[in-house]
Amino acid sequence: MARRLRFNGTGSGVNGCPSIHEDLDTGEVIVHGPALTDPDDVAQLRHLNKGEVPIVVPRELLVDFAPKEVTRVPNIIGLDEFDRLFTQFEHTAWRLETRRRYASDELTDTYAQFTRGEPVDWEGVDAEWCAERREQTGLGKRFERVRIVDEPPTAGQLYLLDNARRNSAVGEKIHNLWRENADRLSLPDEDFWIFDSRLVALLNFDDADNLVNVELITEPAAVLPYAMARDAAMHHAVPYEQFAAQLTAKED
Repeated sequence: MARRLRFNGTGSGVNGCPSIHEDLDTGEVIVHGPALTDPDDVAQLRHLNKGEVPIVVPRELLVDFAPKEVTRVPNIIGLDEFDRLFTQFEHTAWRLETRRRYASDELTDTYAQFTRGEPVDWEGVDAEWCAERREQTGLGKRFERVRIVDEPPTAGQLYLLDNARRNSAVGEKIHNLWRENADRLSLPDEDFWIFDSRLVALLNFDDADNLVNVELITEPAAVLPYAMARDAAMHHAVPYEQFAAQLTAKED
């Protein structure tokens, strides 16, 4: 079974070498770079075993992108503290939505209307949430999301595609991306928000698709892969109106 590797960073902005990756399951670190090949240099190395390849990396690469803790202790916050992040950030809030369903959606009247085939009137729904979004976007802050959609879409994903009309009305920019494209881009299979490109709120769900808590990630080397995922997703995703039109054309 292939490892689940996360790209932590590179010491080169040109060719991406040398670089550091981290195994998300074992915590092992994979470093690649130019090999140390001079026989006189190799002869000075101790405990170099058969099959091992010495490589040369700048010290800054390890300082900037290697994990700083042997055993990382997650910084878990409650949902109330998580809610406050949406008024405390300064510039941008961006979310990746990867799940096939969200249990909280299925408890709403709007979800019941949608699944009955009735047109959903989003005006006035979650008035407090809408007012807060309008207030924050009125301050010049930017909210954006990319929602991953399966082929064929699940009921929950179709509901959120309709829900995008409400989010868009209060100032959010909603985009969609087919899951096959997300997989090709090696996007994470995690839901997260990234605030001001410096703080990641990783959303943790239980087996029943309920949001249970949020993990804050602030270490720059750990935030970087999520910022890179955001940029890749935004480059390939399309506005929800265009995506909905494509979906309708497929059905026809």
